Amino acid sequence: MNNSTPRAISYPLLKDFVYKVFHHYGFTQEHAKLSAEILCKADLRGIDSHGVARLTGYLRLIDAGRLNPNPKFNWITDRLSAGTLDADGSIGLVSAQVAMQKAIEKAKQTGVAFIGISNSNHFGIAGAHSELATQHGMIGWAMTNASPLVAPDGTVQRLFGTNPISVAVPNPLSDTGRPFLLDMATSAAANGKLEIAGREQLDIPQGWAKDKNGMSSQNPNVLKEGGALIPLGIDAEHGVHKGYGLGAMVDILTGVLTGANFSTFVPPFVSFLNVAQNLPGKGIGHFMGAMDISAFIEPEHFYERMKLWSTQIKNAQPIDKHTPLMIHGEPEFLCEATRIEQGIPLNPLVGKEMKDLAGKLAITTDIFNHF
Repeated sequence: MNNSTPRAISYPLLKDFVYKVFHHYGFTQEHAKLSAEILCKADLRGIDSHGVARLTGYLRLIDAGRLNPNPKFNWITDRLSAGTLDADGSIGLVSAQVAMQKAIEKAKQTGVAFIGISNSNHFGIAGAHSELATQHGMIGWAMTNASPLVAPDGTVQRLFGTNPISVAVPNPLSDTGRPFLLDMATSAAANGKLEIAGREQLDIPQGWAKDKNGMSSQNPNVLKEGGALIPLGIDAEHGVHKGYGLGAMVDILTGVLTGANFSTFVPPFVSFLNVAQNLPGKGIGHFMGAMDISAFIEPEHFYERMKLWSTQIKNAQPIDKHTPLMIHGEPEFLCEATRIEQGIPLNPLVGKEMKDLAGKLAITTDIFNHF
């Protein structure tokens, strides 16, 4: 086995380690447990760019005083079906869950509720938050802005983050019982995919990024050299204005509307980059929504219709019989089932980072011994 080969780590053991790290850094037991669960869920579902590889980034933000491990949440507005949460510098893994729970509670009374969040930080995979609503028979929405890495067509200036959108729809009568789960960046690729390519010393596909002169680049380190990510659509001929528009919409809802920062003002995730001066808002912004199905249609009738909808998708004639069409979320749920059984394949560089972290914090564990 060479040094670049991922090695499998048990999900429960990895989650327990991450919990201990967050708790060591001052998180309450509840917040540490929730943060560890969401962070490791990304690895479990094959979204390795947003899993434990992000852990040390959060810790550096704490050390830099830019992430509050023990926040006091404050409701700026609290209407019947809407509200805005000042997260007091919280990790987004927690503040987004708090806001979604609030949206669910309100939607039970009003049918639909949306919650804005300001003064937060990176919130992991958006799908972990939208999916929470489906456990209550609701459709969930989750989106966030992020530090500016995306330059719209016609400019080389980074104006937006990857600004993901997630929508989760309960589908209990489907074959798997798992929800429809859309979780997408509004850029052609997420920054984390470039980081993975860089660790594996691979070129990135054409259309993901451009260099500081606006030319297409396959260099995974292009962002470090002044380049930018490209919105969905890649170029004018392929509808790049749509990705630009979606990213802009997310920035308005999560940043402008909530009182958080937006566009070029959104604080960088990495601690070594300075936060801009004279910010127009607080921290990173999120936007959560919950829609009670019973406010629109009788739930069992909806589920039967969703089953029929799913059947139509799954019965679509594939171009290649070995690669049938999948419903959004299905690849991640299949990966989760595999990794629960076989463990999470951790990149050796990430594993070494976790091993060093365990030693630094004197956390007793042998799960990283082979890194």
